[in-house]
Amino acid sequence: MNSFEKTVDIIHRSMDASLLRRDVIANNISNAGVPNYKRTELSFESELKRALESEKQKPVLELNMTNSRHIPNWKSRDYRDVEPRRVLDYLTSSKNNGNNVDAEQEIMLALENQLMYTLMAQAENFEFSQVNLVLR
Repeated sequence: MNSFEKTVDIIHRSMDASLLRRDVIANNISNAGVPNYKRTELSFESELKRALESEKQKPVLELNMTNSRHIPNWKSRDYRDVEPRRVLDYLTSSKNNGNNVDAEQEIMLALENQLMYTLMAQAENFEFSQVNLVLR
């Protein structure tokens, strides 16, 4: 896989995660008044970062595997296996009714998420404009 394909694929995956995050945030906001409701977060970027960093980290001594049942001492994690994961925040409680949704914070997260989506769309546009420039 070349650099362009990988970059565009990562941008697409991040945009998809951003759309899921938008739904999670909207669900949190809509349940801000429900007693005992616990907010949900979407975890994706940190796992993607770990997967991309694992591609660069090789041990000094890599063991030779002569049998398929041998356990490797190192294996890079494919970034394409990383999926967005919903995480329930059940440890905090900010209201007396057990609900932990702060509507103002959720609105700020929604704004941040929208800005990140716009930034990723611009990055994708830039990648394709570079290809278009080369093709001319």
